Amino acid sequence: MSRSPLRFAFAIHLHQPVGNFDHVFEDHLTEVYRPFLDAIHRHGTYPISLHLSGPLLDWLEGHAPDFLDDLGARAAGGRIEFLASGRYEPILAALSPADRVEQVEWMRADLRRRFAVEAAGLWLTERVWEPDLAADLARAGVEYTLLDDRHFLACGLESGELDGVFATESGGERLRLLPIDERLRYLIPFRPVEEIADFLARRWRAGQRQIVLGDDGEKFGGWPDTRAWVYAGGWLDAFLEAVNAARGRGELELVTIREAASGPSRGLIYPAMGAYREMEEWTLPRPAARRLARLTATTSGGGRGDADPGPLIRGGHWKGFLRRYPESNRMHKAALRLSRLCRERGDPEEARRAIARAQCNDAYWHGVFGGVYLPHLRRAVWRELSAAEQRLREEERIAFEILDFDLDGHDEIWIHSAGSSIVIGLARGGAIEILTVFPDGVNYVDVLSRHLEAYHRDPSEPDMTRERDGNTARSTRTWNDGVPSVHERESESPAAPAPDGAPLALLQEIAVAPPRGPGTRQRSVIADWRRHPFRLAGVPDLESGPGSGRIRLRLESEAGLPRLDKTLEIRGDGRIEARLDWSAADLPGDAVVLTRLSLAHPMRVEAGASDEARESRTRIVTVTRSERGFEEVDQGELVELSWPAATGGARVRLAPDRGPGARGGAA
Repeated sequence: MSRSPLRFAFAIHLHQPVGNFDHVFEDHLTEVYRPFLDAIHRHGTYPISLHLSGPLLDWLEGHAPDFLDDLGARAAGGRIEFLASGRYEPILAALSPADRVEQVEWMRADLRRRFAVEAAGLWLTERVWEPDLAADLARAGVEYTLLDDRHFLACGLESGELDGVFATESGGERLRLLPIDERLRYLIPFRPVEEIADFLARRWRAGQRQIVLGDDGEKFGGWPDTRAWVYAGGWLDAFLEAVNAARGRGELELVTIREAASGPSRGLIYPAMGAYREMEEWTLPRPAARRLARLTATTSGGGRGDADPGPLIRGGHWKGFLRRYPESNRMHKAALRLSRLCRERGDPEEARRAIARAQCNDAYWHGVFGGVYLPHLRRAVWRELSAAEQRLREEERIAFEILDFDLDGHDEIWIHSAGSSIVIGLARGGAIEILTVFPDGVNYVDVLSRHLEAYHRDPSEPDMTRERDGNTARSTRTWNDGVPSVHERESESPAAPAPDGAPLALLQEIAVAPPRGPGTRQRSVIADWRRHPFRLAGVPDLESGPGSGRIRLRLESEAGLPRLDKTLEIRGDGRIEARLDWSAADLPGDAVVLTRLSLAHPMRVEAGASDEARESRTRIVTVTRSERGFEEVDQGELVELSWPAATGGARVRLAPDRGPGARGGAA
C-alpha cells in the first residue's frame, strides 16, 4: 500500500545575546553556523527554515556580511525560509503589547530589507507562550508560530493528533500553531543516526502525515562534546545522507514551516501559558523544583506518548524568574518604565532602540542556559537602560517620585536627573537598589545575590538523580551510543552557598553582638533592618545646581526594631552622603552596627563620624550551573563598614571611582 511521505519541517534557531563576548560570536560562526549550513548545502538537504536573532544578525552584518549574502542567495532560490521574532530576542510575554508588536515589526522589516523576503512565521523566543500573544502577533503580521507539543497535549489532545496545524485566537485575531515534536528534539543530534532514521520510518509507517523539529542551532557543535560528535565523528553527514535516502524512497518530504502551516487546520486550540519542559522546571524555586522532579519521576515512569502524563504536570511560567531573582525584576521593571517614558516623550529612536536591546531575554533568567548569573550580560542590559534614560532626561533637574517601581506592592522612591537614576526600596530597609550613573553607563548595584538553587547539594537530603526518557542520565556515554545533551549531563552537585539574608543593595544595616561563650565564633544578629520597612519623614529638600542639583531626604524605620534613621543627600551626578542615627540605648553596650555596600563597580567609600569605624571587603562569589558544568562567578565586592553601637550614629560617603587606583567591585 503506497503512503504519502512524512512531511518533515526542519527549523533551526541561531542566537547570541546582546553583550556577549565578541569571540563567542566568532567561535560559533566558525565552528557551528558555517559548517552546519555548508553541510546542508553540500548535501542539498533543502528546504529548511532558519531564524537568526537580531543581536546575531547585527554582529554578522558588521563582521561576516558574506555569510548573510550566501543565506540570502539560498533564500532567493526557495531553499531557506526565514522566521521572524522580536528584533532583539525578548521574551514577548514579558513586554507590553506595544513593545511586542514593534519588535516583531522591526524584525520583519529588517528581513525584508536584507533578504527581500516576507517573513510570515515567527520563532517564539524560548517558546514562552501566553494566550494574548495571538492577537499581538497577528497585528504584527505574523501568521504562524511553533510551540512545544506539550502545550497541545496539556490541552487534552492525544499524540496521534499532533501531525498538523492548529488555530488559536485572541480578541478575534487568529494565529496558526505548529507542535514541535519533543522526542525528535531529544534525538537530534545526540543519538546515532540509525536510531533517528528508525524513529522517522516508524512514524511514516504508522501513517503520520507531518512532523516538526524546531530547536537551537548551537546544539550542532556549540554544546559540550557536540562539535566532535557532529562534525569530526561524521554524525551530520550521516544524518543528511539518511534524510536524502528516505526522500529518495518516498518516505520523507522536506518542507518549510510555511508549507507545514499551510495545510488544513485541525481546529481551534487554546494553549495555556507555559514554555518547554525544562524551562517550567527552572523557573520554580528550589523546594518546588525538587517536589516537581519527584512527582514527575514517580508518575511518568519514563513513559512517552499517550501513556505519559508528563505534559499534564506543569511547572511555573517564565515570569517566575522575576520573583526568584529581584535583580532580574529590577531590570525588567526599569525597561517597562523607560519604555512608557520614551513614548510619552516623543519616542526618540536612539532611546527606543536602547530599551529594546535591554529587553534581550538572556540576562533575565537561569537554567542550564540563561544568563542572570553572568555579569557581562547584566552589565549590557544596564548599559542600554542607562543610555536610554540619559537620552530621555537630557537637561532634567533632579526630581523624585514615590511609586511602586518594581510592582511588588510596596512603594519605592525613584530619584532621577540628567546624570543619574536611583531607586530606594522603602520596604527593604531604605536601601539603594539601583544606582545608575549615566556618563559611566553602569548600575553600581548590579550584583547578584547568592541563592539556593535546586542543583546545589544539601547535606540533609539524599542526592537526587534526574531521569529522562526512563534512563538515568550518563556522563560517560560512549560515542557509539550518542552524546549526552546538556539536559542529561551529570556531575557532582556543588555545595550550597550560604544565601544572602536579603537581596544585595547599598546601605543595608544590621546590628550584631560579638561571639559569646567558649568556642563560639558566630556573631549574633540583634537587629536586621534589611527587610524592615522604612517611611519617608517630611518632604524631601530639592536644590538645583551644578550636576543637576541635589536632594536631601530622611527615612525612619517603622516600629518593631530599635530606631534607625537615615538621612540621604543624593546629588544628580551619583554622589551620595548617608547619615545613620540609631538608638544606642536599645542596643547592648558591646554591640556593633554595620552597613553593607554591594558594589558591582569601583566606588570611593569613606566612613566618617567615628575614629572607631572599621572596614572589611570580601568578594561576592556565586556557584552556578551552565551547559559547561558548575562554575564560580565573581559578582562584585561586599564592603562592610562597622561602628560601636554606643556611638549612636555614623556617616558614609559614596562616589564613583574613576581613578587608576580605584578599589571596588568587578568592572
